[in-house]
Amino acid sequence: MTGSNRADFFRNVIAMAPMAMGGNLPYRRLCREYGAVNTCSEMVLADKLLKGGERPLLRHHESEVDFGVQLTGKRPEGMADAAVLAAESGARFIDLNFGCPIDVIVRRGAGAALLKRPGKLTEIIAAVRSAVNIPLSVKLRLGYTAKKLNCVSLALAARDAGADAVCIHGRTRAQRYRLSADWTLIDEAARTLDIPVIGNGDILTPWDLRRRREETSVSSFLVARGALIKPWIFQELKSGSAHEISVPERWSIMRRYLDFALEHFGDDERGLGRAHRFFLWHLKFWCRYYPWSEEDFNLQYPDSLLQARTPQAGPAADERLLASGDESDHEVIWRRVLDRDYENG
Repeated sequence: MTGSNRADFFRNVIAMAPMAMGGNLPYRRLCREYGAVNTCSEMVLADKLLKGGERPLLRHHESEVDFGVQLTGKRPEGMADAAVLAAESGARFIDLNFGCPIDVIVRRGAGAALLKRPGKLTEIIAAVRSAVNIPLSVKLRLGYTAKKLNCVSLALAARDAGADAVCIHGRTRAQRYRLSADWTLIDEAARTLDIPVIGNGDILTPWDLRRRREETSVSSFLVARGALIKPWIFQELKSGSAHEISVPERWSIMRRYLDFALEHFGDDERGLGRAHRFFLWHLKFWCRYYPWSEEDFNLQYPDSLLQARTPQAGPAADERLLASGDESDHEVIWRRVLDRDYENG
């Protein structure tokens, strides 16, 4: 596969971002039904994979024809060997995570810690590039802190080391997920590089996507929290218009996810327990859904609606229940979905 063909894999796509926990196979499958492309595994620890762990994370559903594996680690040789295992397991592409802000990952010298070590970062990319010939993307943040915004120079170095695309999240490691994403340097990178620069940060509505297309040179995008809140976002982004989902439809979508989870984890006691854990995790995001309008978007501008205070739910009991962030309510929702105790959409 030539370099240009590998880069083309990442051009003009609206992809589902790799996400720890949220990027589980059943949820990727659900998002795939709504048009997600370039779906990717949850973050895989390269060293743990080489010791025999993490193997379940390499699995993908047959509908994921463009599935990739995201790796993190700090040893070039370990990352290269892990990439080979991922490719042998059927991955269509590899994503290297140099943006993870989680403390336990950063303390190990991996993830966003490598934003401060450009030499080591490029050494890892070069090692993986020489080990596999499938498309290779790297995930960056704007920088480690606001005082060191080095994503453009890192993106150039990543390209020179063999990356076929660079994804940039519009926040620093120190910001985590606070404040609205800043796309200024993402745009600069897109105008500077001759490989795809994939923009990431605060795409929740079709108006967010339109704004980024109008105001930047970015033509490929990653959707993260927006997909966790509403898996049908990919349908919205493709059509360019918001889809207001009814309460019965939301119940049906949750049941669809549960069916996929039980198929994947098993419908025995152990599988049901795992499905329950993931389902409750997803409810922390599903409860944040609100049918925002374009007027809401314009009133919130330039900040993201992801930063807005969600209005109180309507008067209907089920509408209030699905908007609740209370864990006891989430258990009620779980039981009702499990028992199909709801009005079908």
